[in-house]
Amino acid sequence: MRTSLLSGPEWIAVLRIGLGLWWLESFRHKNLRAWLQRQAGIKWAEEIAAKHRWAAVTRGFEAVVKPHPKTMTWVVLASELALGIGLVAGFLTPVACVAGILLNLLYFLLMIHDWAEQGQNLMMILAAVVVLGAHGGQVWSVDHLLGIF
Repeated sequence: MRTSLLSGPEWIAVLRIGLGLWWLESFRHKNLRAWLQRQAGIKWAEEIAAKHRWAAVTRGFEAVVKPHPKTMTWVVLASELALGIGLVAGFLTPVACVAGILLNLLYFLLMIHDWAEQGQNLMMILAAVVVLGAHGGQVWSVDHLLGIF
């Protein structure tokens, strides 16, 4: 493959790092005090799930998330932080890509009727699919240094 400036794998690494920075920004822009002390993010999601057009989403939220708001707050925050660090460092890249796709699909499903958020989720899914399919941990990564994947 002929490219400018960088090789194909290096361009994919740029995309991987950019996607990781996007996840880190998702973590950074949250008001951590509100999230941790009041579970503000979970309460916001609860309002959306309660009015969701698909009963399965409402039932799923009430069964899995609502009974454990503190735990789910930590799951969301830790997931976004771990995905960001993992993708920027190229550590367990395929695992991070699959986890990111799944997390974005969950966000997408919850927010399916609020199109303001959908562009971000869809682009993050697309970037993760490309990084996963192109083996984005080949260069500039801990995966490469360790000889895994």
